[in-house]
Amino acid sequence: MLILNADEIARALPMEQAIASMQIAMQALSSGQADIPLRTHLEAKQGTTLVMPGWVNHGDQESLAVKVVSIFNGNQSRGLANILGLVHVLDPETGEPVAILNGAAVTALRTAAVSGAATFHLANPDASQLAIIGSGPQAKSHFHAMCAVRPIKRARFFSPRRAHVERLVASLDTQVELHIAESSESATCDAEIICTTTNSNVPVITNEAVADGCHINAIGSYKPDVVEIPAAVIRRARVFVDHKKTALSEAGDLIQPLQRGEITNQHLIGEIGELFLGQIAGRLHADNLTLFKSVGNTIEDVVAAGDIVRNAKRMGLGQEISLD
Repeated sequence: MLILNADEIARALPMEQAIASMQIAMQALSSGQADIPLRTHLEAKQGTTLVMPGWVNHGDQESLAVKVVSIFNGNQSRGLANILGLVHVLDPETGEPVAILNGAAVTALRTAAVSGAATFHLANPDASQLAIIGSGPQAKSHFHAMCAVRPIKRARFFSPRRAHVERLVASLDTQVELHIAESSESATCDAEIICTTTNSNVPVITNEAVADGCHINAIGSYKPDVVEIPAAVIRRARVFVDHKKTALSEAGDLIQPLQRGEITNQHLIGEIGELFLGQIAGRLHADNLTLFKSVGNTIEDVVAAGDIVRNAKRMGLGQEISLD
């Protein structure tokens, strides 16, 4: 069985390839070429563990995997990452275990790559001003994904954890002009693309500081009682999701304004897989505010992990172990 660490995963599936893989994955999801059960939430005292199995037939490939990932927001005080896990890849022909992947690395890569694919189809083509709210692995991977699909010239970062965002900015080897903002509003006020990548339970941007024509990738909220985007922004936006059923059962950003009658189900334009397939329209004009609400879907892990393992074997990456 092949074991792949974070560095090997990044080498096996660079961001540009990951974005292309995620476009195929989301098309497969929206066209019914996958078996993706709703993920199981295990609520422990200190956090949540998610169990996410899936099978997908994408292009001329099949992929089968199970992801187990834990989100324990107190881990930083223990010197650990908040998101930890693994992806267990199986042979789709035999069910044989073939690989174990660093789950946090796969999560960071595939989530940002899906946002990259959504941004490619929804953001204005000349969008060059980026704002990222958050300072963890998703903030970093989203920076790279946005640079892969748009001509980013300036990026502003904001997090209430100043030291964390300073480390993030210092780690980026880029020609993009980088700034640390003093507030969420100063980060987003003239942004053409905004990525919210936090574990906050309350909105992290304000409606007044989001300009018309902007595109937003909102990836932090994954529970009904958690909201990252204010309802006023949701009301203004053309809203797209990764998967309707999952979003309407897990995304507090949508569930709460729906429950209050501030929006209706018709406010949700559709799935990005439908957009990628040309079944629904994306941005209608330059001044549209568009929003991609992602709660994450197992198909992303399954397709990414399958591609990673195939590439890693060809490239000679990873360590082989025997279970015999």
